[in-house]
Amino acid sequence: MLDSVRADLHIHTIASDGTWTPQQLVEQVVATGIGLFSVTDHDTVRSVPAAAALATQKGVRFLSGVEVSAKLDGRLMHVLAYGLDPADRCLVPFLAENETRLREYDDVTVQMLLDAGYRIDLDAYRQYTWDRTRGGWKALNFFIDQGFCRDVASFFGELFAGPLTLSFPAFPPVEEVICAIQGAGAVPVWAHPGESLRDQSASQANEALARMVRAGLQGIECYSCHHGHVWTRRCLAWAQSCDLLVTGGSDSHGSFAGRQLGHPSIVLSDLRLGPLADLISS
Repeated sequence: MLDSVRADLHIHTIASDGTWTPQQLVEQVVATGIGLFSVTDHDTVRSVPAAAALATQKGVRFLSGVEVSAKLDGRLMHVLAYGLDPADRCLVPFLAENETRLREYDDVTVQMLLDAGYRIDLDAYRQYTWDRTRGGWKALNFFIDQGFCRDVASFFGELFAGPLTLSFPAFPPVEEVICAIQGAGAVPVWAHPGESLRDQSASQANEALARMVRAGLQGIECYSCHHGHVWTRRCLAWAQSCDLLVTGGSDSHGSFAGRQLGHPSIVLSDLRLGPLADLISS
């Protein structure tokens, strides 16, 4: 039965900060018994064409995607764009601008450590490259190799904590991001709201939802490794009350960040894909 097909609609590759190539990811998808998946790298679609072709070869259903960085009143948000054309002439340059912001963010973190008195060889950093199958990003891997932090958890929890508080790049407002996604003929879905709003009150969360819906939001990632039972129920209630699509995914980055492919375990009958169902390749 199609309703019992396992799904994972939020997975990253080496194109952003994951550890798997498209081929490795598809192999893992097949081995895990997932019948529908999506590649949703941060602000890039470089792995989408290869993943789509490999999915067809393996007989696995595929939905194109990308995770777009945005801001809502200064707070980092992520909006998943599903069913996009990876060659879209409007969305791809939009994503490229966000990638540039991320690269500049790397440089900002290095400067913060320099200003704080850390001994950093700037020439070594500028020339630094790393094995993309390690996951993460340039500055993180450089800091690990230099012994300034151990992993991503200590990067955020120890190195950049207290006086060295990070402020994420000036990504476009969610309204602009949602408009760009819909302009490309794709479907905007709010990624892991429980993670983005983890320190917000119920009224603040409801206001954020209202802002997103007014901007044209079409779905919510209700099932996520970032959500406990409370947030899952809240997101499902939001989807019901606002007539939004329901998606879910692991946010797996391979061996980076400790999120297991296929968890939470969901099947198609758990989701409400609406028009996305017509955009799935098989």
